[in-house]
Amino acid sequence: MPSTPPPAGPPRPAAIVQEEIRALMQDTGGWLWGPTRARYEQLRDEWIAAVRGEMTTAA
Repeated sequence: MPSTPPPAGPPRPAAIVQEEIRALMQDTGGWLWGPTRARYEQLRDEWIAAVRGEMTTAA
């Protein structure tokens, strides 16, 4: 479960969220703990929601 609710409004495109995840992983050298881990989990959940939304729109 995400520690913080997703942002209000329409979801961001999956590609944008994925870029933010990549930047986070690069900045941390792939090590996730504490607040960094929580941020990753929030972004992961946002990315999943965006992908599902894009799949629904495409169908």
